[in-house]
Formats: sequence, structure tokens, C-alpha cells
Amino acid sequence: MYLGLDLGTSGVKAMLIDGNQRIIGSANGGLDVSRPHPGWSEQDPAHWIRATEEAVAGLKAAHPKELAAVRGIGLSGQMHGATLLDADDKVLRPCILWNDTRSYQEAAALDADPRFRALTGNIVFPGFTAPKLAWVAKHEPEIFARVRWVLLPKDYLRLWLTGEHMSEMSDSAGTSWIDTGKRKWSSELLAATNLDEKQMPTLVEGTEVAGKLRGELASKWGIAGDVVVAGGAGDNAASACGMGTVSHGAAFVSLGTSGVLFAANGSYLPKPESAVHAFCHALPNTWHQMGVILSATDALNWHSGVTGKSAADLTGELGETLKAPTSVTFLPYLSGERTPHNDATIRGAFIGLGHESGRAVLTQAVLEGVSFAIRDNLEALRSAGTDIARVTAIGGGSRSRYWLASIATALGVPVDLPADGDFGAAFGAARLGLIAATGADPVAVCTPPQTAGTIDPVASLTDAYADAYKRYRAVYPAIKPLSAH
Repeated sequence: MYLGLDLGTSGVKAMLIDGNQRIIGSANGGLDVSRPHPGWSEQDPAHWIRATEEAVAGLKAAHPKELAAVRGIGLSGQMHGATLLDADDKVLRPCILWNDTRSYQEAAALDADPRFRALTGNIVFPGFTAPKLAWVAKHEPEIFARVRWVLLPKDYLRLWLTGEHMSEMSDSAGTSWIDTGKRKWSSELLAATNLDEKQMPTLVEGTEVAGKLRGELASKWGIAGDVVVAGGAGDNAASACGMGTVSHGAAFVSLGTSGVLFAANGSYLPKPESAVHAFCHALPNTWHQMGVILSATDALNWHSGVTGKSAADLTGELGETLKAPTSVTFLPYLSGERTPHNDATIRGAFIGLGHESGRAVLTQAVLEGVSFAIRDNLEALRSAGTDIARVTAIGGGSRSRYWLASIATALGVPVDLPADGDFGAAFGAARLGLIAATGADPVAVCTPPQTAGTIDPVASLTDAYADAYKRYRAVYPAIKPLSAH
């Protein structure tokens, strides 16, 4: 048996799989986010341990014999969080999370140093780890002076599980301290934030062994024998392992709260000015690119709140047959945008409203606006050297056939629907635990799910969608001067 632990923002998910990758069971432990000031987002690392204990206890209650047979554990986690420890491994302050924006000034200052983009292949975003440490140095110097270790959230869990200070490439690529092409810490970039490589965990690949489960925890969970803990992965790379998106050319589109267009690469293809993320993948000698939009299903949920109709009712009004775009254009920038604009102050808009613009027309525009934002991501990936022939759709928004037809037509590529199952980050983490424990071939383990169906672009609407995308592209530069604040 193999255990995947996924440390998310709202909870920890524990999943058990067997040697044939059949899911035996899963359980969860809940987490809350603390927001002590506007723009701040924090968690107490002790809560991660409590939530993990809850999740594993749930598995033990339902599957005690299977849990006892665990031989490998894989870790997945929310990226970018700054977990600061002293020389005794005591937590110095609450972890500053990925969606904390307090360090926007420090991020801009680091991004202005050309070495960061040159070595990391990425813009220094306010959510990344390095600017958070620059913020702590400036605003909490007494804490900064005591920092012995900087760990990412899942790697703090590893410390508790194994006693080891270790991390892996995919998660660490989101710190702004990694030479992403060489897959190692950059002493130059660490020095730019007054840190040293000694304060960083040892790096391994996500498929490699990165510690063994402490005997005390093994006996508490009813496990006999040695259990290895794999390097693991950041959450998106772990999801890619679960989806089998590990070989060059494989891609998925995730329609969750935010939207992600993720492509696996056989080589390192950075283009930071496009706001595409270029990170190490969890598998050796593999990288990935990722375009991110901040509001995907969030945009539909906002529209649902305004209209008083559920998201399912709203999309149901459109039917399943894709319609030509109307004169109404929607920009889904409700909380700013990441790819391709890297613009925290831009806000959303409806353009082209008329007396005839009823609720269904606005719903259609919202779905098209998200589809066109994902098309922006595709164009950004193409500009960075990656073309995509087809994508697999995951996430809550993928339940709408209409939306998937809109995305297929906007992107001009077929959209595959996976067979029913849970192929997310916890499953990907469990796969990495299996690989580390058995030495199995990573590509042979990380296979894609069966395809339940495919939605092709609607050829008769290709021209209408191309015209609507041109209109969409023209709106951002027109409203940008009006959104600054």
C-alpha cells in the first residue's frame, strides 16, 4: 500500500492506493486561513499536523489492515509558503501563504534585479517565497535574525514525519531561489535576500527517497516495517502526476476556482515576460509550463451570487449546443490577472450590453470570457515554445459540456474528458510514494486515465469565436487606465 498526503489551503487529504494503483480510500482533515490584516493570509503549521493526524486517523478507522501495509508515502502541498524555523526547529511565526500579497513591493524590487528572471525563468510574483523573506527582514528583523530553516508547507510536514530537512524540485521552483534549468539552489539569488544555502533544505527529485517515517508515528498508525517518504511535489505538479501529464506535449486545463493550463516539457523553456510559469516537474529531467488565470469558476460563482441562480441553473439555461458569441464581452479579472498580464490592479468588465442582454446572454459571456482568458494562456505558452494538440479537462467547471465546447472552440483543440475517478494531487503524491518505495519507472506509473469522451471544436463557429477573441483582446488595454487604484 502507498499513502498520498496533500496539504491544501483548506485541508489535508490522505489517500491510500494499492500496488495496482487502485484507490482503497481517502479521508480529510480541515484547515482555516487567518487574515489578520488586508492582503495577509497565514496558517499555523501546527494545524497542518493536526489536520494530517485527523486524515490518517480517518483512514485507519476505515482501512486499518491496508494502512498497516503502507511502504511508501508521497507528499503534495500548497506552494510558495514561507515556514520559518529556528535552530531547534521551532516555528518562529505563522506561515505566510501563497495567496498573501503583503510583499508586493519587495517582489517588484527583486523582479527588477535581472538575475531573478534569468536564473529562475519566472517573474518574481508577490506570492512567491523570496519576497516574503525580504518582507520579514524589513518588518520583523528580530525574527529574520533567528531564521535557521526556510521550509515550504509540505516540507514542514516531512520534517514532522521523518526528522529530515528536505525538499524537491517542483515545489522549490516556486521560491525564486532555484536555478530552474540546473535544478539547484542559486547561492547568488539567496544572497540577494540575505540568506544562505545552509538555510535551505536538501534538494532531491520528487520520485526519490527523502526520509523514512519515524518509528513513533509508524507504531501510532499501526504500520510495521520501514516506510520511505518520497520527495513529492508542489500541488500542480502532483496533480499532473495523478493525471499522467508527465511527457512532453501532454497538457490539462483545470477549471477550478482559478484556471490552469498546464503543459509537461522535456526541456526547460522559460519566457518570464509572458507571465508563464516555467518550473521543474516532479519527475527527473522534466519541466513544465503553466499559465494561470485567477478567476475561472470563481467568475461563474460571482455571476451566480449576483443573479441569485445556482451555477448549474445558469449553465443549464444555455443547453449543451454551443452558440455563436453575442455582442457582449466579459473580462474575468475579478481579482486581477496572472497570465499573461501580471496585473494585480486590473478588474473585470462587461462590454457591449444592450436592452436585449438578458441573464442567459451574460452567462454565455462569462463562460466565453474564461475560455478566452485560457486562450490567452495558450498563446503565452506558444510564445514560450510549447504548442498543445489536445487537453484533458479537470475541475468543477468541467461538468458543463457547454463550457468545454466553448473552451475547445476558443483553443482550437479537442478537449478530453477523463473517466470517473480522483486523479488529483493526493493520487499523484501516492504514485510518487510508490515510485520511491519500489524503484518503478516513473513514466510507466504516471499514466493518464481512460478517456470517457472528447469534445471537439465546433467548426461552424470557428470564425465567430476568432472575431469575438479579437474583441476580447482589445478590451484589456482600453480599460487598464480606468482600473488602476
